[in-house]
Amino acid sequence: MQLQDNIIGFHHVSIKAQNFEETLAFYQHLGFEPVHHWSLPEFNLERCAMLYHKAIKYYIEICDKNALIPTQGRPRRAGDEYIENALLHICFVVRDADAARIAALHYGATDLSEGSFELALSNDTKTVQVKNSLVYSPNGEVIEFLEQVNFN
Repeated sequence: MQLQDNIIGFHHVSIKAQNFEETLAFYQHLGFEPVHHWSLPEFNLERCAMLYHKAIKYYIEICDKNALIPTQGRPRRAGDEYIENALLHICFVVRDADAARIAALHYGATDLSEGSFELALSNDTKTVQVKNSLVYSPNGEVIEFLEQVNFN
């Protein structure tokens, strides 16, 4: 069996939260509800929660900042330059990109796009028009709010 034939869906994105409570509250404002929580002392993981969004059928896992679990990149240190990781952003499909951005700002996000914007994503055979907006969550990950679009 080839790997592509073995994959049956996408489950979650895992975030190491600098402030666990603030990050948990932010994602709850976006419609995610905690469905399970745990600790794993052997990994110095004091708090971890799995959140689920019923409307989009998607999970986000939030772990505390002291967890000694596999992660991309390295821990932040005072005075570090920007460290780019493999996780570029989390993208949510929304009805209104600017309204989603404004709501996220209300719940503690930081503006990254200064409004919604439209892009033409073109190749040799097709152009797909997208409208989106971007914020930093209170924990620092980039969140894209993308109005529904068909890439097919």
